[in-house]
Amino acid sequence: MNILTFEPFGYEGSLVTVETDTRRGIPAVDMVGLSDGAVKEERERIKAAVRNSGFDFPMERVLVSLSPTDLKKEGAILDLAIAASIITAGGKEKYADERVLVLGELELSGAVRPVRAVHAALCAAKSAGVRYAIVPKQNILEAREIHGMRVCGVENLCEAINALKDRSFFKDSATEEKDDGTVSFRGDKETAEIDGTELPKKLVRAIEIAVAGKHSLMVIGKPGCGKTLAIQRLVPLLAPNLTWEEAQCVTRIYSIAALLRPSEGLKRIPPFRMPHQTCSLEGMCGGGANCRPGEVSLSHNGFLFLDEAAEFKSSVLQMLRVPLESGCVSVSRAGRTTVYPARFQVMMAVNPCPCGNYGSREKICLCSEKTVRQYWRKLSSPLIDRIGVICALGDNEETVRVNLADWRSHIRKAFEIQRRFGNYNNHLSPQELLFRFKSDKESEEILDSYAQEKQISQRRATSIRKLALTIANMDGRENVTAADVRKAVSYSEEFHSEI
Repeated sequence: MNILTFEPFGYEGSLVTVETDTRRGIPAVDMVGLSDGAVKEERERIKAAVRNSGFDFPMERVLVSLSPTDLKKEGAILDLAIAASIITAGGKEKYADERVLVLGELELSGAVRPVRAVHAALCAAKSAGVRYAIVPKQNILEAREIHGMRVCGVENLCEAINALKDRSFFKDSATEEKDDGTVSFRGDKETAEIDGTELPKKLVRAIEIAVAGKHSLMVIGKPGCGKTLAIQRLVPLLAPNLTWEEAQCVTRIYSIAALLRPSEGLKRIPPFRMPHQTCSLEGMCGGGANCRPGEVSLSHNGFLFLDEAAEFKSSVLQMLRVPLESGCVSVSRAGRTTVYPARFQVMMAVNPCPCGNYGSREKICLCSEKTVRQYWRKLSSPLIDRIGVICALGDNEETVRVNLADWRSHIRKAFEIQRRFGNYNNHLSPQELLFRFKSDKESEEILDSYAQEKQISQRRATSIRKLALTIANMDGRENVTAADVRKAVSYSEEFHSEI
């Protein structure tokens, strides 16, 4: 019987082959294969679980090998696989020869507890040609989202052994969905609380454009102007649901991080993460003994909201530059390296100065010029150049009532065009942008004039082009007009005029 299990490490993880040999000698269980203390402690728990489930534990010398031997094994995810390997090695019954992935933690009674990284484990098994998997019943919804796998959910050790004897216990997983271009949003229950709320019109339009093209957003305004409320409540409701392919990647990350609820299958709603200002560099980019995902990876295909962004550590803010550019983050620990996807939209809410009253006509700013400069130095020019939409709120901004239906219709038009071309505007490569950006002579003259006047970087110029393309797509157009370019330029001028 060829039994496999899984050792979570980073995004990829590794399959582990479990082999058992019995021989004459003093009854004992030896484990080889670079297992840590927690795995070695499993021996007594597995003995009790096997006997309490009605099976005979071999009264011989038992050797359990976990390979590859150079991979350190940690955690209780190996319990069920080791117990099944011992029972099938010592038993006289015949078992099928196919390779089977077995995951689960055992209680002393033989009951199986849920584990993390089931989605990642089945993805790795499928890539290795394994087609059968035994998982805890609480993880069955997560496991059945892997197309091409036959899965059996078990509640105890007896059910797992029965499944190894009879392949009829395994059920086919969900069929692979084909994206038909349909753009869907959250249901009406979540929208009832915010519909009719008054928000700054300027801010709402900026959020709408940022969501429509997957652009990052920075909102500058005094305390109490509504920037945090608008981003926190409006952005998740305006963001369309993920496609099947996008949701697979998000589900895998949340499964590795043990943030996937047992009753939850595929995560169709874009993630919205809001770390505290005290978040460490490791907490933001990921790390730890097993290279757990950080906030940038947990925000993949979703949003990373930094409230009071200037209060974060400078090192934490600057590390965002690489994933914003590349869409991934590399984490190295203990001689091993893993690469997590990190294609997210950063949403920043920033006060204009430490006291928040800089530029206000109604209140007095108590900050010196040097203090303001030091405050903004944390948000370096290379980082700001990667933020497509910059919105500065002044005093007495015009407000508008929240109307999700109208705003969603604009975003739906933009997403339908972008998904038809196969990439979102903010993710376009220079070659793709050259193909997609269809403008007239007047539009090019506006861009050239602004670039020469402000001495902007090439990255900022490219960002303006992508933003103008999004504004055109929101009207259902593929061609960019001069009005679209002027609007896109205005979202770059906001920063230079206010700070």
